[in-house]
Amino acid sequence: MKQILVLILVVVTLTGCKKETQVLNKNIEVPFIWEAANVYFLLTDRFNNGDTSNDINFNRNLETGKLRGFEGGDIKGITQKIKAGYFTELGINAIWMTPIVEQIHGGTDEGTGLTYGFHGYWTSDWTNLDPNFGTKADLKELVEQAHKKGIRILLDAVINHTGPVTEQDALWPEEWVRTAPQCDYKSYENTITCTLVKNLPDIKTESNEAVQLPPQLVEKWKREGRYEQEVSELNAFFERTGHPRAPRFYIMKWLSDYILEFGIDGYRVDTVKHVEESVWQEFRKECDYTFSEFKKNNPNKVLDDNDFYLVGEVYNYGISAKKAFDFGDKKVNYFDNAFNSLINFESKWNAAQQTKEVMFKRYSDILNSDLKGYGVMNYLSSHDDGQPFDAEREKPFETATKLLLCPGTSQVFYGDESARSLVIEDTQGDATLRSFMNWDAIKNNTKTKNILEHWQKLGQFRINHPAVGAGTHQMLTADPYVFCRRFSKENYKDQVIIGLDLPIGKKVLNVSEVFKNGDQLYDTYSSTPVKVKNGKVTLNSEFNIVLLEKQQ
Repeated sequence: MKQILVLILVVVTLTGCKKETQVLNKNIEVPFIWEAANVYFLLTDRFNNGDTSNDINFNRNLETGKLRGFEGGDIKGITQKIKAGYFTELGINAIWMTPIVEQIHGGTDEGTGLTYGFHGYWTSDWTNLDPNFGTKADLKELVEQAHKKGIRILLDAVINHTGPVTEQDALWPEEWVRTAPQCDYKSYENTITCTLVKNLPDIKTESNEAVQLPPQLVEKWKREGRYEQEVSELNAFFERTGHPRAPRFYIMKWLSDYILEFGIDGYRVDTVKHVEESVWQEFRKECDYTFSEFKKNNPNKVLDDNDFYLVGEVYNYGISAKKAFDFGDKKVNYFDNAFNSLINFESKWNAAQQTKEVMFKRYSDILNSDLKGYGVMNYLSSHDDGQPFDAEREKPFETATKLLLCPGTSQVFYGDESARSLVIEDTQGDATLRSFMNWDAIKNNTKTKNILEHWQKLGQFRINHPAVGAGTHQMLTADPYVFCRRFSKENYKDQVIIGLDLPIGKKVLNVSEVFKNGDQLYDTYSSTPVKVKNGKVTLNSEFNIVLLEKQQ
């Protein structure tokens, strides 16, 4: 089933000091292709505060290290921006949010100042949302509003560990977690059967021994009046699956509930290489089963026939490894029967060290051969990568061009499109990457607005043309640099031509390998219609980029 997207192209031309805006509406029938998606990654707490009444919970009011406490962002804030069309105008068709489950109530200092679980990776209860982020009613509204606009929702799954132990947060029972040894990352075993860091209890995902619920959860659920319901659901789950009541299966049940209840479209999975690969194959089966149940129970909410999407964080995986991640003493394939895609930690280096043609062609070749049927998610900045492509935000236009026009799924880190600073004075560690979204600059700063406009144009072109991310790449001419992308799936075919680093003013592009004489084309970047004559198109614009599509 194909999705009807309404593409809104906003094209701004500058004539002296005068700014003219033309809005072009097109109804375009485009299938949603995960391998070509444009995913927006945001820290739930740092994007937009839609409800100030939930800013402080569980007495989390101690002074923290800079940007290491809760800053007020929440689910309602994200929904506000969805409804306002921010993501649609940016050309985003999927949103990945950091974990929203209930976090530890206390804080801990890992050497960077007192820190609360604002980032969402310090779980205390997988079955409940953290009130700082919002309620389940808020999440239901977010998913519904996103789906109305053709935007998929990825939540973030953590199976590897609980949150740290604090005065307010007890250690889970020893049959559930280990607290030693600490990983040294020198081998497969010493990456998995160990704790990532000190005071981050590691779930015994290798165990098949039946365990009882942690007493702190039992006490909490009874206090909240939902103990019987939770136990009843667990009994039904274990009876249906036949799984032992081992720690990992409890967590799989709790995570799959968000699929069944809210109809989320996928999970980004945290710390994949720190868990046995067989666990992810088990998780895949539970996600697929639950997603099919959701579709069966909610036929009016089914967007298309895509399967549930899983993208994994295998830290330091790069596209060059293809399917085999190398631990040094063992290679592991995380794709087959588990992940649709892995995050590509290599893309930022390739963008810095390779020409666009070398990078684009190599990615296209790998994705259409060794990784055919799978994908990678490219990024140039992220929440825990201290060496982003453009740390000083000196190259926001180049960042957009290299990220959004690269084969593979693109991951826009919140604020990439507005040059949100990644260098924050007096922060420690990755806190510098996690400042609050710079909405004031988007509203008031002309330079920021111009940067955002570039990201919007490329993003809209990308989601309107799956060929950009999922197609095959072919260079047409080296000077000027012009290439095409072609994509087909069943009865759908898509082909585009893109020109980069072109002269300002008059441009002549040879398009004869893709389009025929007489074809009416449209440069979406400058909002210019052109016609193919003698195998070429000629256009005059004040930009050095051309994004050509065939007019319908």
